[in-house]
Amino acid sequence: MPEDSDIGSGKPARAGLRRRVGAVAGAMTLVLSGVVACGTESGAVCGVIVDSTSYADPATSRNDVTSKLPAFTRGCDWIGFAAVTGSSESSTCRQDPVPIAATPAENPNDNPVVEERVREHRISQVLPRAVQLFDCPTEGEGSDVLGALRYLAKQLTAQRRPDMPHQIIVFSDLINNRGDLNVNRLDLSEDARRQKIQQLREARLLPDMTGYTVTVHGFLRGRTASPDRFPQLEAFWREAFEAAGAATVDLL
Repeated sequence: MPEDSDIGSGKPARAGLRRRVGAVAGAMTLVLSGVVACGTESGAVCGVIVDSTSYADPATSRNDVTSKLPAFTRGCDWIGFAAVTGSSESSTCRQDPVPIAATPAENPNDNPVVEERVREHRISQVLPRAVQLFDCPTEGEGSDVLGALRYLAKQLTAQRRPDMPHQIIVFSDLINNRGDLNVNRLDLSEDARRQKIQQLREARLLPDMTGYTVTVHGFLRGRTASPDRFPQLEAFWREAFEAAGAATVDLL
């Protein structure tokens, strides 16, 4: 009988056992390596800005947040929030930041399963907080985009890690028309743009975004002014972000 021959010789049984043990070990290695790769990779220090002024009115603007923010959030270890209002830096419309990565106290043994569980729970908190910023109370007239950028940059500066990327996603048309910057009345010639950005920098009105990647969704959305100004407004904001230290800028 096959069973007797296996027992008698020992070789077929031992070979079969080795194959089964090897298969199980290989499967466990793949599973564990997959969990480690997913759960312990370092993410970015991130920020999100939501424009609660007239930009928030079209359904497209809210759809942008719900469709694009979740994927962005998955690349983050920490994420802060800011709202564009008529007075963004002093606004009472706030959301607490979300530390997405597990802290040493939460995961003292660097268990990738625990890390992933914590991350999934925290990621689920980000979108609801961002969406609430659409409905900030009116705080004066117009949009203070620069103020929102400064407020968010201060949060990220407090979390700055030289070994981690820093990323900002902005849901706004960037029509800043409060304080020292009114893009509706701005002289957008090349020399005038350069002078205005220099003035903003000297007045410390540009945020410190050194090394940041910036993605803007809804740039100039719903804008009805002269189309001739569109390329110049794009050039102004690219130059302004560059002067603030941003590494890359996408205006979408």
